[in-house]
Amino acid sequence: MKRLTLTLPTGRLKDDVVELLSRALSRPLVLPSRQLVVDDPSLPWRIILSHPKDVATYVEHGAADLGLVGKDILLERENEVYELLDLHIGKCVMVLAGPEHLTREALFRREHLCIATKYPHVTRRYLQEKGLNADIVALYGSIELAPAIGIADAIVDLVSTGKTLRENRLHVLEEITPISTRLVANRVSMKTRTLEIEDFVKTLEGVISGANRPETSE
Repeated sequence: MKRLTLTLPTGRLKDDVVELLSRALSRPLVLPSRQLVVDDPSLPWRIILSHPKDVATYVEHGAADLGLVGKDILLERENEVYELLDLHIGKCVMVLAGPEHLTREALFRREHLCIATKYPHVTRRYLQEKGLNADIVALYGSIELAPAIGIADAIVDLVSTGKTLRENRLHVLEEITPISTRLVANRVSMKTRTLEIEDFVKTLEGVISGANRPETSE
């Protein structure tokens, strides 16, 4: 039987994803350092390694049955995939942040508002829900620089510890949404390989519930 194909993200999430799948396998998942397609017959899945922003696109277009992708990318790209499971890894928060002296109320009172972000579509929807219009500056490097160099009043970005914000004299003005890694499925695969995907989801649910179970002392 043809194995399920999984698309996994490279970059900072890769180690957490590999650890999760290793627990699902009950043995270490070892991926060759330079291979982007891993078709090892000893594994229960065929694996494609891709840039995090491309995972859901590969799944949407049928290159993979399943993918592990950040919720931030799903919100920004709006790929036509089924979101099946919160994997509880890569946790952070998408926030609106600005200079230390700036308050949320003062920012929203400005006649001309400019926000820098890696997530222009999410940011625009967020502001529209508040009845606000703003110029959106799309950046892909150090977003925290934007207020300091005067090209934006505030930023929308992901925050985990808040250390980078503090180092750049920024603070959280408002939390927009929690972010974590999600399991997504191709729409056709969900119809044609339903039982296999459901079994995979149940396996991951068991791994996650085991990891989140509090330790008890005898």
